[in-house]
Amino acid sequence: MSTAVAILGGVGLFLLGMTVMTDGLKALAGSALRVALGTAAATPLSGAFWGAIVTLLVQSSSAVTMTTIGLVNAGLLTFPQGLGIVFGANVGTTGTGWLVALIGVRVSLSTYALPMIFIGALAKLLGGGRIAAAGSALAGFALVLYGLTTLQQGMGGLAESLHPSDLPAVLGAPGVGWGAGFVGLMALIVIGLAMTAVMQSSTAAIAVTIAAFYAGAVSLEQGAALIIGQNIGTATSSALAALGASTTAKRLALAYVLFKIIAALIAIVAFPFTAALMNGFSTSVDGMTLLAAYHTAYNVVGVAALLPATQWFARIVERLLPTKQTGLQRALDPSVLASPVIAVETVRRVLADMLATSAASVSAALSGAKAGPAAQGTPAGVALREVRDFLSELKEPPETEAERLRMTSTLHALDHASRLVDVLAEGEFPDLPAEATLDRHAAVLCARVMRAAQTVGHSITAESALSAQAAPIGWSISPEVITALSEAEEAARELNALKRDHRAATLASVAPGKLVATEAFTRIDTVRRLDRIAHHAWRSAAHLLGHGGPAD
Repeated sequence: MSTAVAILGGVGLFLLGMTVMTDGLKALAGSALRVALGTAAATPLSGAFWGAIVTLLVQSSSAVTMTTIGLVNAGLLTFPQGLGIVFGANVGTTGTGWLVALIGVRVSLSTYALPMIFIGALAKLLGGGRIAAAGSALAGFALVLYGLTTLQQGMGGLAESLHPSDLPAVLGAPGVGWGAGFVGLMALIVIGLAMTAVMQSSTAAIAVTIAAFYAGAVSLEQGAALIIGQNIGTATSSALAALGASTTAKRLALAYVLFKIIAALIAIVAFPFTAALMNGFSTSVDGMTLLAAYHTAYNVVGVAALLPATQWFARIVERLLPTKQTGLQRALDPSVLASPVIAVETVRRVLADMLATSAASVSAALSGAKAGPAAQGTPAGVALREVRDFLSELKEPPETEAERLRMTSTLHALDHASRLVDVLAEGEFPDLPAEATLDRHAAVLCARVMRAAQTVGHSITAESALSAQAAPIGWSISPEVITALSEAEEAARELNALKRDHRAATLASVAPGKLVATEAFTRIDTVRRLDRIAHHAWRSAAHLLGHGGPAD
């Protein structure tokens, strides 16, 4: 009974420590790592590299996966790039196994762990911001060490009643035939899978396996077989988490499951050779290090096998899970709300697309096309209300001043886009007579602003629409865009000045009989509408680029 209590308590302390440490590391890292994923994952290969690095730093593959879902939904990453990050996260999560193998089970660190828990808890309670996050990470790390010490003690008692010969023999063990060895291998894989499914942590399950080997309860080959199953078991939590989630989350979960299965099949086929190789190295390298290395190599080989075929693999997954969601529904996925940086950038790109669409509609109406801007008013108005509701559900405020400024600028752009849509919903523009010089000039100036707004909108959304390269987080500013924004400002200001002259000249035309009062007021209202449309389009474009200034 005392052995079981020690093992269960050790696993519990380990899991609690991992949770506390992960939360602290994520808070300590802040949004910088989220931005790094969005900007550095230009290709599936670089995505895999950064996915591994970020997972190693925050010790949470689930956090990296959720961030990736948000980046893909927002169009900041393509689906193949997101797959690269998820593949890399599988490699990064093996770092804890090295901690267990090199430190955790070799040295009793409980004497040092208790003071570390006290210091970390004190920093968490009394500090704020990064100090509190660092304290949480330190306390969690100490809990992990204390849990490993407790687990080690429990495994020492287990080894007295459990011997490797009590477990199924596997391929590669001396004197074991292929038939019996394969059956034993599959049995231990199932046991390893069940361990992870129960603990909901492959890291904890692998810590138990390494501690069991250190205590002599399992052999090297049996430990490797358990690790295969424990790796497959991590897919169960991802599959359960994807139930009821967005299509992107389901696709990444399916890709994760398929990756685990493919990697496991490779490991099973190669098991006789890897077992012989590990036994060959066991004379010069201790078994715990070999098991940690096997855990890492297992995932690296799986990534290496799938990474060159990421585009093909992504198409397979997309066909298996087609989506009926609109682009707006995919972008405004609730999972994005976990990261203010990604949520704000998502809204910014949605607004850019709406601005480009509305500007094109106005341009068509001013050129005499039948499709007037009023047709865009109602759908865009509904979409903008969804955007406002989406931003209202943000789970936490931006962390840095730069992020807060970006959010404020995006809110300004949203406000102007909403006003623009309201003006467009008022109706179509009347036909202008040939002699209405000022009226036609106003239409020309408004059309110039619309063309510039289209350029700005497309500059933000065009890159993310390409399948090979998604746009990174950041202001999309190029010489062409700066020129377009300057043209929009110049035309909008000229139109505003023309509006005043136009009103005076139009009203003065009523007394001589050139215009009737109704027609005069209609023309004045039309130019006022053109002025409001141009102003809101220009200001929305400027704020989307971070050039809006402090006031409008």
